[in-house]
Amino acid sequence: MRYIDTPEFGAPEVMCLAESEAPECKAHEVRIAVKAAGVNRPDVIQRQGHYPAPPGASPILGLEVAGIIEQVGSGVSQWQVGDKVCALSNGGGYADSVCVPAGQCLPIPEGLSMVEAASLPETHFTVWSNVFQRAALKAGESFLVHGGSSGIGTCAIQLARAFGARVFTTAGSAEKCAQCEALGAEQAIPYREADFLEVLKETLGKQGVDVILDMVGGDYLQKNIFLAARDGRIVNIAYLQGAKAEVNFMPVMLKRLTLTGSTLRPQSDAVKAGIATELKEKVWPLYADNTLKPVIASVFPMEQVVQAHQLMESSQHIGKIMLDMEAG
Repeated sequence: MRYIDTPEFGAPEVMCLAESEAPECKAHEVRIAVKAAGVNRPDVIQRQGHYPAPPGASPILGLEVAGIIEQVGSGVSQWQVGDKVCALSNGGGYADSVCVPAGQCLPIPEGLSMVEAASLPETHFTVWSNVFQRAALKAGESFLVHGGSSGIGTCAIQLARAFGARVFTTAGSAEKCAQCEALGAEQAIPYREADFLEVLKETLGKQGVDVILDMVGGDYLQKNIFLAARDGRIVNIAYLQGAKAEVNFMPVMLKRLTLTGSTLRPQSDAVKAGIATELKEKVWPLYADNTLKPVIASVFPMEQVVQAHQLMESSQHIGKIMLDMEAG
């Protein structure tokens, strides 16, 4: 099979096309003939040498795919060879074939292409587990997601709105803010031009925000705490501007805040399978009826993975960056 090799850590240019034997799936896995794969921020961090694959996972980049099952492990009964699926992989997605725990596979929502289906798993597993399971966002509550034009952001805006929350976001430009509002955000704040804390204090008054999903960190950590409502929940899933800051924790006590966070990849297959089950039951039908729609920024052939990572690092995109294994 073809795959994208990372023989050393560094800039996007270290990646190159290589060949190897296709992997053999374990008893609890299926092997998928990959038709499309998503490019995500953790791929960039792994390529740079800061996010090693967990024990037992493929060192090849790639955390989400869509394709056709070509091999089924001896312990798998829910899938058959020939089934079309999208899946959250533990690694190995930038390849013609990848082995994935069977519980992390989902049927492709009706009407979606392989590229569109491959754009769903990583963001949906992340948003569902953090916003709806960990932070327990409910209808009628307010929700703020930072980086609303990212893959995570565009997913979070749509999901929160679909389940009845008031949605607010930050983004880097007027164009990105307009796109976020078109997806369902009530208000999108261009963070380079305005302080989201001051803007949302004016919008919401003393009420504050019930749930905040933050990928930025840095000085956002304190601002999130000041902005949170009583009994508010703040979830960090990345720290693009740093994980260290001087913080006044008094509001955490006075407002009874919950500060939490998680990483998805190291969690057990059982936990991820549980997330997949909830997504299939509660979210996938919203794609069938067009309540939710994939947001694709750019699609690259596998051979142009360097350009795909360069775009990711530029942060100029809105939505997901994808690899089409059949293009080129």
